[in-house]
Amino acid sequence: MAKKNGNGEETKAVIPAYVKAISGSLGGIVEASCLQPIDVIKTRLQLDRTGVYKGILHCGSTTVNNEGVRALWKGLTPFATHLTLKYALRMGSNAVLQSVFKDPNTGTISHGGRFLSGFGAGVIEALVIVTPFEVVKIRLQQQKGLSPELLKYKGPIHCARLIIREEGLRGLWSGAAPTVMRNGTNQAVMFTAKNTFDRLLWRKHEGDGKVLQPWQSMVSGFLAGTAGPVCTGPFDVVKTRLMAQSRGPGGEMKYKGMGHAMLTIYGEEGARALWKGLLPRLMRIPPGQAIMWGVADQVIGFYETKYVKDNIPLPV
Repeated sequence: MAKKNGNGEETKAVIPAYVKAISGSLGGIVEASCLQPIDVIKTRLQLDRTGVYKGILHCGSTTVNNEGVRALWKGLTPFATHLTLKYALRMGSNAVLQSVFKDPNTGTISHGGRFLSGFGAGVIEALVIVTPFEVVKIRLQQQKGLSPELLKYKGPIHCARLIIREEGLRGLWSGAAPTVMRNGTNQAVMFTAKNTFDRLLWRKHEGDGKVLQPWQSMVSGFLAGTAGPVCTGPFDVVKTRLMAQSRGPGGEMKYKGMGHAMLTIYGEEGARALWKGLLPRLMRIPPGQAIMWGVADQVIGFYETKYVKDNIPLPV
């Protein structure tokens, strides 16, 4: 609910960063549990250089037939932990960064400020959480088979330890550059689009005390989550290849870095290879954003209803 400041101007209530962080972490738990199989299929398709899989359904059915249904939830532990921490950091850091760009008198923020806040939140989450967790997740997901004695990595902790032992601590940050570009761009677009769709579709403004229905939040989240995967497809493919590779017998890596990987993939497999896994990303990210925002907006809405709608002073 808008209030008046000392100059008679309307001001918007501020939702604390910790509330947004909590809302994001809860949304991440629900999203991870629902969408892990699609993420496994996406990773398998992106790592398929020889055309073993003919598409999403073939990849999923082949995985189930050869390895059992449980294989579709490989890497769930690091994925769920990763999403929970990632969304908490994303939502919280975005709120902190937005406070820098907000007008001190009215509490409003420009589209440019919202875009930069989203990009900054994406960069922070990419460096602090996303890269090391995705390295472990991808190494686990690329393994085929269910017999522990035949797998190089026995679990998330064993995987992380082995990577550090064989490749050094920097091995957990393989593919950091494309991850930063992908997440920064994704979050810049997502936060800006989510706010825009909330205003256009539901006339919802942050801090106005209005609580969206879960389905309304899911519609806005789904639409906001569609643009990023198309724009950042090459970064995601390069990130996956860089994270999945390990040193050969001579200690050499196939891909030397983001630029070299992009050129090599383009030269060896063609431009379309840079968008491998796009369809499963579109099957995962927009629904994932719908689920996450459906949960997160209810948590934020509860806070707004309790402290904003009834004009109760917001706790800090």
